[in-house]
Amino acid sequence: MILYNTTYSVALEVGPDWLRWMKTFQLPAIMTTGLPTGHKIRRLLTELDNGAVTYSVQLDFSTMADYETFQQQYAVALQQRVQHRFGGQFVSFDTLLEEV
Repeated sequence: MILYNTTYSVALEVGPDWLRWMKTFQLPAIMTTGLPTGHKIRRLLTELDNGAVTYSVQLDFSTMADYETFQQQYAVALQQRVQHRFGGQFVSFDTLLEEV
């Protein structure tokens, strides 16, 4: 299994709205692609007091080919949705992991 993780550091003042939007709009849009087999959102508990809240958005893929198809066909448009809605109010980075 492949785990695609995006870690977001979101400004405190928009944190609740960001989380609601991700659960209500973004994750359902991601899942309609039919490529991820599951998803989770987790909040980081051990972080610095930097005026932000940090979330990990995790997408599970059965194969590397499914992940690559997702990246090629959907990722840019889905990332632009987050940027359009919350641009300037978060920073993020991606990691890719494989279950061993």
